[in-house]
Amino acid sequence: MTRANLSSGNGEKKMDFEKYVEDRFYKTAVFCGENGRCITKLENMGFRVGQGLIERFTKDTARFKDELDIMKFICKDFWTTVFKKQIDNLRTNHQGIYVLQDNKFRLLTQMSAGKQYLEHASKYLAFTCGLIRGGLSNLGIKSIVTAEVSSMPACKFQ
Repeated sequence: MTRANLSSGNGEKKMDFEKYVEDRFYKTAVFCGENGRCITKLENMGFRVGQGLIERFTKDTARFKDELDIMKFICKDFWTTVFKKQIDNLRTNHQGIYVLQDNKFRLLTQMSAGKQYLEHASKYLAFTCGLIRGGLSNLGIKSIVTAEVSSMPACKFQ
């Protein structure tokens, strides 16, 4: 099993996140059979990766005060490290549900904007839903993360 080494270590071979996603994610999205099983597998992969990344990214940071601080960390630091840009918008309904909006989601930018491709977007979002859920899990927040695409390449994670 190949692992991504995202730390800047002492002479260690560094593999960036995009290469890791390409190796694991795209192969799973394209080659697994049944769509529901495929999405579950991708979401579970994302969960494990999210747990590991959060563990590395937060090992030298102070504890977070509350849920909002955790969500700000996810939107700024975590998202920037993983996708090389911050989340465009973070909102809440003041009942514990946060909505993260990315107007140019990196995994969808290469797909055509046609409506026929919207059905395939779920495969590309399942991994990221798991990534967020795994990160939040390691920070002590149990969550259900869903994704929504109304127009490509913008998406919302709740």
